[in-house]
Amino acid sequence: MKIKNKTDLAKVLKNGPYAWPGGYPLFFITEDGAALSFDTVKAEIENVQHSIETDSNDGWRVATVDVNWFDSNLLCDHSGQRIESAYND
Repeated sequence: MKIKNKTDLAKVLKNGPYAWPGGYPLFFITEDGAALSFDTVKAEIENVQHSIETDSNDGWRVATVDVNWFDSNLLCDHSGQRIESAYND
């Protein structure tokens, strides 16, 4: 899902870190291609919202949310937290 504004971001965060239907693990991708976990986006919500509002290229502007299908080594680029995968865990 493309994140176009703060409302889109709020909807995704409200629905939680798993896709419905299916329960597949989700993560955020920034405009510069970084992977961010749900925990990081929640902890850095002010930075993320500001970057979305101002169309900033500071590393916090999330562009989309996606399922981590197979990458069992995917890490959050901010926290280093491992992001769960759907099929390789």
